[in-house]
Amino acid sequence: MPCNASSTVMSQGKVVYAGTFDPFTLGHEDIVRRSAQLFNRVIVAVAASEHKKPFFSLDERVAMGKMLFADLPNVAVEGFSCLLMEFAKAQDAHALLRGLRAASDFEYEFQLAGMNRQLWPEMETIFLMPADQYMFVSASMVREIARFGGDVSRFVDPRVAEQLRQRSAQKK
Repeated sequence: MPCNASSTVMSQGKVVYAGTFDPFTLGHEDIVRRSAQLFNRVIVAVAASEHKKPFFSLDERVAMGKMLFADLPNVAVEGFSCLLMEFAKAQDAHALLRGLRAASDFEYEFQLAGMNRQLWPEMETIFLMPADQYMFVSASMVREIARFGGDVSRFVDPRVAEQLRQRSAQKK
């Protein structure tokens, strides 16, 4: 019997992909681009996360995201500084998208998904893994490499690499 499953099962929904994105890595970009094929609307929610002392300001990270995803008409990039569930409700989202790189991410993400479900039971959490070549890439590692003048071109878009180079030069 043939399988008649559609590749656009989730296409009616709106999803929020939240993170600090300090900076956007190729792994983040991979997840956004793939999710843009699965959902009618993807909102990349850039968290202020001042407690993390980000390398780039919220406005800079939002601008970076808008630059990276300008070619995707169903992707919006927004900054937020409130509870993620409140942001998602305000966006009328149906699901949260979370990236998983390794088993070590799973425990934290599992706890977060459970807490979010307690806050808003109707909200689903969907996990996507980046492509194999990006499984080891983390924004914090990229920042550390950039701080010491290392080559980050394999981990971020060339425009992001240039912004990292400039910011690292300013901080010296």
